[in-house]
Amino acid sequence: MGILPPSIDYSDKDFESLRARMFDLIRSVFPQWTADAAANFGNLLVESFCFVGDVLTYYQDQQAREGRFAYVQMRKNMIALCKLIGYDLAGAEAATGDVVLTITNAADLVGTVTPDTSPVVIATDALTDPVRGEVQGAIAFDISLGETEKTFTWRHSLTQTPFVVASTGKKDQQITVPFGPFLRGTDGVSTPTQGPWQRVESFFNSGPTDPHYRIAVDQNDRATFIFGDDKNGAIPIGNITLTYQTGGGIAGNVEAGSLKRIEQSFFDSVGTRAYIVATNHVDTEGGIPREEVEAARINAPESLRVLNRTVAREDYEINAKRVPGVGRSLMLTSNEDTAIGENRGKLFVIPSTGGTPSTGLLDDVFEMCTVTYPNTVTFQLEVLAAVYKTIDIVAVVYLRQNVTPSKAKAQVVEALEDFFEPMLADGTPNQNVDFGYNYKDEDGNPAGEIAWSDVFNVVRDLTAYLRKVDAGPDGFTLNGVRDDIYLPNWQFPKLGNVTVINGDTGTEI
Repeated sequence: MGILPPSIDYSDKDFESLRARMFDLIRSVFPQWTADAAANFGNLLVESFCFVGDVLTYYQDQQAREGRFAYVQMRKNMIALCKLIGYDLAGAEAATGDVVLTITNAADLVGTVTPDTSPVVIATDALTDPVRGEVQGAIAFDISLGETEKTFTWRHSLTQTPFVVASTGKKDQQITVPFGPFLRGTDGVSTPTQGPWQRVESFFNSGPTDPHYRIAVDQNDRATFIFGDDKNGAIPIGNITLTYQTGGGIAGNVEAGSLKRIEQSFFDSVGTRAYIVATNHVDTEGGIPREEVEAARINAPESLRVLNRTVAREDYEINAKRVPGVGRSLMLTSNEDTAIGENRGKLFVIPSTGGTPSTGLLDDVFEMCTVTYPNTVTFQLEVLAAVYKTIDIVAVVYLRQNVTPSKAKAQVVEALEDFFEPMLADGTPNQNVDFGYNYKDEDGNPAGEIAWSDVFNVVRDLTAYLRKVDAGPDGFTLNGVRDDIYLPNWQFPKLGNVTVINGDTGTEI
């Protein structure tokens, strides 16, 4: 009887590898089999088995990958894995801003001017996929008082029609609302006899008569309302009315002058139509995308490191990033910077969209690290906006044939912007740049430097547009020198002016 080949590579599981292994096995048992290249029925059977094996091993690999934090790709599987450790993927946050409404025909109106329906929706003037949001609060103009222009708060959210479902009277009812993306914190539940219900994170402390509900958000950002079983949480009686809003995300961060189209009509006290124009004089801000799989791959395991308090230096950084809108953080104490006093710390924060954090965001971080996750009472925390080190770049480049200079410069600027961006599009930190403290030498000590060679390579790699990049003393400089840029512990690199010079002509592009 034949013996199996001594060397078998079980990582080769594609069709060709399985076919080769199958014929090796056949020859070890039937040495007289020599027609492996012929189109006979035996080969048809062998290759059919190999095809099935190829398909099965593919699905087995996918199942194994999707069951581990390090490799999971599908959002629904990441949500399921995070549920095992009590972590919820963060949802999108809605942008807000001031919008000015101005009546243009005030002379024709009397009494009070109000909209025909509420809430009032104002959208951008885009032909496709306009950004729509609601004006917060009631809108009314008293013409007798000369009110022809008012400023209101606009929010990138839409109140959906209440979703009414009859209770089945069964335990553990689940109701999925029809529209998304669900905007967290805007939900409400009521029933005729039990009144308003309270949202809880779990039914662990809920009694049999407590009107409590939970919410689970799926991979499509649709919300499912979950009710109790008459032991932990009450069972709804009668019609269940669900209220919620949709919206959020970076799409709501629109430029000044973008909000123009009012979707409601306005009339005065006697039914005369009022003509109103809308505009936002400043950019709206605060829109944050939902937490993506790559970000959750980092944040979910970190959540286990800080359970209910803020003590270690890393605890402050982790808890700061729990605040929606925080992208990067750095905590320094006297151990890292001798200029900081004992029992004091400075927590530097960078928003997920880059730039300077608002006062409100800094206050939220302070509350997260001292109240929500209490720190030690003797420790004094100071939350600060990150200090940026601006890096101006001059590059002398030589273009390839038929390359438009302006297009080449645009690609250089875009590549450098990507290199210095604090956060990637998937919500994970950009590993190219960091606070000076986190640049370490071979001994693990803070080195605090941006390598000239790293930035040079970004431009040099644009080989589709550039023939070469001048590496001479004045050919490629960072802040005027051909050298690395030193970063103190608390500074974060930021791209400044980019000057691109055509090496063939010596002129700036």
